[in-house]
Amino acid sequence: MAWIRTVAPEDADGLLARLYAAAVKRAGKVFNILRLQSPRPSVLRASTQLYMEVMYSAENGLSRAQREMIATVVSRANHCFY
Repeated sequence: MAWIRTVAPEDADGLLARLYAAAVKRAGKVFNILRLQSPRPSVLRASTQLYMEVMYSAENGLSRAQREMIATVVSRANHCFY
């Protein structure tokens, strides 16, 4: 496992603080996958935008449940906790 120095939510400021606040509003907390990207807030913003587009866009014809099922299967295949 890699060790990455992350920014805790209480230490975040500027863009990172805004991204963390949006994460808490969305999910009730800041998940570790977001904290891992905290040293590069602009990367976190782009990653979050990509995630939201993939998981919530109505353009690809899949339901939200189907998208979650695909994400779960891929994570399992990769031995990753989802």
